[in-house]
Amino acid sequence: MSESGETEHLQPLLHDRLVVLRAPAQAWSAHDGGIGSAAIDGVYVSDVRVVRGLRITVDGRRGEHIATSLDAADRARFIMLLRRLDDGGADPGVRAVHDRAVTADGTVESLTLSSRLGTPIRTTVTVEVVAETGDMDAIKAGVTGQAPASPTLADGRAGWGDEHVSAAFDAPGAELVVNGDRVTATWAVTVPAHGEVSIDWRVTAVDAHAVVGPGRGPRLTAPALTTGDERLARWVARAVDDLDALRLETKGLPGAEFLAAGAPWFFTLFGRDSIWAARMLLPLGTRLAHGTLRVLAGLQGESDVAATAEQPGKIMHELRRATLNIPGESIALPPLYYGTVDATALWVCLLHDAWKWGLADDDVRELLPNLRAALAWMRDSGDSDGDGLLEYIDSTGHGLSNQGWKDSGDSVQWLDGTLAEGPIALCEVQAYAFEAATHGADLLEHFGEDGSEWRAWAARLKQRFDETFWIEHPDGAYPAIALDAQKRPVDTVTSNLGHLLGTGLLDPRQSALVARRLGSPQLDSGFGLRTMSTDSAGYWPLSYHGGTVWTHDTAIAIAGLVREGHREVADSLIRGLLAAASGFDYRMPELHSGDTATEVATPVPYPAACRPQAWSAAAAVSVLASTLGLEPGDEGLAVSPSAVAGAVEVSGLRFGDAELRLRTDTAGDVLDASGAPIVVG
Repeated sequence: MSESGETEHLQPLLHDRLVVLRAPAQAWSAHDGGIGSAAIDGVYVSDVRVVRGLRITVDGRRGEHIATSLDAADRARFIMLLRRLDDGGADPGVRAVHDRAVTADGTVESLTLSSRLGTPIRTTVTVEVVAETGDMDAIKAGVTGQAPASPTLADGRAGWGDEHVSAAFDAPGAELVVNGDRVTATWAVTVPAHGEVSIDWRVTAVDAHAVVGPGRGPRLTAPALTTGDERLARWVARAVDDLDALRLETKGLPGAEFLAAGAPWFFTLFGRDSIWAARMLLPLGTRLAHGTLRVLAGLQGESDVAATAEQPGKIMHELRRATLNIPGESIALPPLYYGTVDATALWVCLLHDAWKWGLADDDVRELLPNLRAALAWMRDSGDSDGDGLLEYIDSTGHGLSNQGWKDSGDSVQWLDGTLAEGPIALCEVQAYAFEAATHGADLLEHFGEDGSEWRAWAARLKQRFDETFWIEHPDGAYPAIALDAQKRPVDTVTSNLGHLLGTGLLDPRQSALVARRLGSPQLDSGFGLRTMSTDSAGYWPLSYHGGTVWTHDTAIAIAGLVREGHREVADSLIRGLLAAASGFDYRMPELHSGDTATEVATPVPYPAACRPQAWSAAAAVSVLASTLGLEPGDEGLAVSPSAVAGAVEVSGLRFGDAELRLRTDTAGDVLDASGAPIVVG
C-alpha cells in the first residue's frame, strides 16, 4: 500500500531471481528453488501462471540452502543441508538435492535425501503448491491476487483451470490434501543407512487458447570454441543453450521455428526481435532464419486495417493469445499487431543475409512474392507523406507511440530532454530501408527480375538522408536520432547511430564520424554502448532507452564497425561486453545500467530486464563472428580476425552446407582454416 492507502501496482523485479525454461514454459524462483517470495515467482505455461507458490519441508522444516547449479537452461539443482536430522557432528551428514527440469508443458521435479549416518532416518517430506491461473500481462503490471484457483482431487491428482487452461499436480506415492488454493503432498520416507531416497512430482498445463507451441526441430548446439579470453567461449556456450530453450513454433505454421523474444514477458513471436536474433545466428546455420522468414511471411499484411496497424506487405510486430492491455499506459494491442516501422525492411535484410550464408535458392524463390510485397510497403505505406523517408505514428490512440526498436514513450527526445512529436522518421530505419532496397534488388536480379527501381529508390533515400539528418557540431557532425513532425533533426546523440554502419548508407567520411561518436566516453560505458549520450539532459543510467546498455544494440554497432574497418572502436566495445557478460555469469540480460565501468566493479542490473532474451543471447554469436571478421561473399566466407580475444580455435560454425574449422594465433593471424571456402584477408 502507498502512504495514501491506495494499492501500488509495481512491475516485478527480476534481477535477483532464477529462471529455468523450455518455451513456452518457465519457472521463476529464488536461488534456493523456493517459489512465492517475489512477485514474478511461479510456474508459467503459455503466458499463464499456474503455480504461484512452492514450499518444500522435511520433518516440518525447510532445508538450509548451500548451493545452486544451473545445469542448463531447462535444468537446475538446489542443494540444502538437513542438520535437524543429522548426528550433530561438525561435518554435514544429511542433505537434500532438489532437481527441477522445465518441459514445454510444465515442470518435473524431485527431491533426493541422502545420508552418511549408520542408522536409517524415518521422516516426512511435504511439497505445497499454490495454484492459480494468472494472466502474465496483469502480473507484469503488478496486479496481484487476480486469479486464485480452486483445485480438486480426482484419480490421485489435483487439477484446476479456467475456460482455456487446464493444470494438474501429480505426486506419485504421496497423500494429497487440498485447502483453498493450496495442494499439499506428503510422503513418509525412510532414508537407509549410508543411502538415499527420492520422491518426485510434476506440474503440467495445457492452454487451448495458445497461439504458439514448442519448437520441435533439432536442438541448437554451440560451436566448439576455445579462446585466449575464456569469457567469450563461456558467453557463447551459455547463450546458445538459452537460445535452444527459446525455440517456438506458431500453431498456424508448425515446423517453422523462431525464437521467443525473451523471458518472462515475451514468450511469443516478435517481428523485429525474432528477425535480429535469427540474423545474428546465421553463422550457426540458416534453419532458424528460414523458419523465422516463413512464419513472418505467413502473417504478412494484406490490407489496410487501422485497428491493428496492418498494411499490405507489412511484417507484424507481435502475436499474443489475447489483447494486450497495459494498465496505466492507455495501451491496448490486438492479438496480432503490426505497429512496427522497421520489421518489414529487416525481414528483407534477413532474407538476403540468409541467402548469402547459404539458404538454398529454392527456399528463397518461394519467398520472392513476400519480398516484392515488403519492398512495396516501404515505398507505398512506410513513406506515408511521400518525402522519400520512412516514418511512423500511432493513429489509434492506444497503440505504441514509438515503433522503432526503442519503443518506450520517451525514447525520442531532444538534447534538452523534451519529447519529439510525430510522425517520426528514425535514422536507423532509413538505413535498414536503404539496405533492404539495395539487397532486395540483388535478390530480384539473381532470380532474373529487374531490380533497377529499388536501386533508384535507395539512391533517392540516401540523398534525402544526407540532406536532412546531419547535424553540424564543433566536435564533428553526426546524424540526428530522428526527424520530427516538422522534419527537424532531433539533436540527441544516441546509440541508434551504430545501426547505420554496415548498411551502405554512409560514405567513408560519414562512417568515420559515426565511429568516433560511438567510441566516445559519452556513449562507450566500458560495459557496452549507452543508448543515450551522457551529455543529454534526458540521460539516466537506468532509463530504459535513455542511458542503459542493450547487448544486442552494442553487438549491431560492433558488426557495423568491423564491416567498415573501425576495428579499434569495435574491439573496445567487445571488451566491454565481455566484462559485462562475466558480471552476469554469462547469461546476459536484455539491458543493464549505463554506469561507467571505471566507477563500478561489476555492471549494475536493470532490475526489470528480461533474462534470457533472444537478441541479447544471440549477440554472443554476433560478437564471435565480429571477432573473427566473418563476412559471406561470392568467393566464399571472408575471415579477418582480431586479436581482441587472443588465440581462437573454433569448429561447428556453418557456411552453406559446410562446417567451418578455424584456428588463429594471439596476433589474430589465421593459422588454419578448413571445411568451407575461406578467403583470408
